[in-house]
Amino acid sequence: MLPKYKRVLLKLSGEALMGDKNFGFDNSVIAQYAQDIKSVVNLGVQVAIVIGGGNIYRGMNEAETGIERAHGDYMGMLATVINGMALQAGLEKIGVYTRLQSAIKMEQVAEPYIRRRAIRHVEKGRVVIFGAGTGNPYFTTDTAGSLRAIEINANVILKGTRVNGIYTADPEKDPTAKKYEVVSFQECISKNLRVMDMTAFTLCMENKLPIIVFDMNKPGNLLKVIGGEKVGTLVKD
Repeated sequence: MLPKYKRVLLKLSGEALMGDKNFGFDNSVIAQYAQDIKSVVNLGVQVAIVIGGGNIYRGMNEAETGIERAHGDYMGMLATVINGMALQAGLEKIGVYTRLQSAIKMEQVAEPYIRRRAIRHVEKGRVVIFGAGTGNPYFTTDTAGSLRAIEINANVILKGTRVNGIYTADPEKDPTAKKYEVVSFQECISKNLRVMDMTAFTLCMENKLPIIVFDMNKPGNLLKVIGGEKVGTLVKD
């Protein structure tokens, strides 16, 4: 197979790592993700990853928790590093070379995020996992994914979710919802299609960086997307 993309940023949700559990990790999900990532690395595709932390900690309502927003966001960043370490372990177990980089310094477990070093790693065929979001509160991991993708000159953002694309409505709630094969950035905004948060989405739109939303939980889908098959929904300029 000839890959359609040379360098990709894979954005994964932390919640997906739970599988059927209510908290933490499902080892079978990590193993499946690792195998799918290995299959595209073996094609020579350069892969970087940003992963959320929602399976461990979600920014909760300050009124309910008593934890202020900025403090809670830093807690969430630490959760993404834990997830990055778990995915790193799953990948290295099957022979994929990785580097974990953190936007918050923690030298014992991760390299500090350095753009040029990250690019060098992916050029050498290592999978780079970006942890701790942007390193700043008030920014989501979607925004971190968009920012890192632009910084490392990725060809596309692959947003792996539980749903196989973008729909006119939530397909889990509305059985009449129709799926988009291709949709423009402007159409997403005008129809209020929630692809990413607006900061992340605007970054992609301004830099003409396409997004593919697809179901990462179906084994083999990542390889199909890399091969250019019509899997999920493509958002483009």
